[in-house]
Amino acid sequence: MKPHAGVRVTTLVLAGLLTALISWGALKLVLNVSTVAHPTWIGIVVMIFLGGGLLVAGWQVKQFRDGRGTQSLSPLRAARTLVLGQAGALTGAVLVGWYAANVLILLPDSDIASQRDRIWLLLGHVLAAVLLAAAGMLVQWWCRLRPRGDRGDRGDQNDRGDEGGRTRSGDKKDKGDKRDKDDRRR
Repeated sequence: MKPHAGVRVTTLVLAGLLTALISWGALKLVLNVSTVAHPTWIGIVVMIFLGGGLLVAGWQVKQFRDGRGTQSLSPLRAARTLVLGQAGALTGAVLVGWYAANVLILLPDSDIASQRDRIWLLLGHVLAAVLLAAAGMLVQWWCRLRPRGDRGDRGDQNDRGDEGGRTRSGDKKDKGDKRDKDDRRR
């Protein structure tokens, strides 16, 4: 059975497109163009701050995973960082769709200076949301464990101490060992 690959880029693209389509339809049907939200710079700052926090947490997990970590890291914290990265990626994708729908609503009035300013600010939000989604995907990649072969592990060979006829101590196994033990028991 193939392990779960996590959040995929296609999932993010579909989430963003679906959100954009639903948001654009709702804004077009229900609201007047003048009622589209007036974005502020604080939204961009918050998304960049969240993305930065994700990257810091993910970098710590990556360093520990690669054996270069300076402090211990619990598996629970690593798992939480992974889930937070995935949530950040999905949130970023949905926000891209929302802000892109707002841009599409305002685009016909782009010749008006006030609307053009709002469009530029919304495009800044779209860019910040893309960066948040990218940070989430990067953190997910950093938190992924590498296959055993990439770390130099022998995998399942050592599970029973059987390494081509040798014991764990490196001594050659003697096929008569079992008989000797049975004889001593009698």
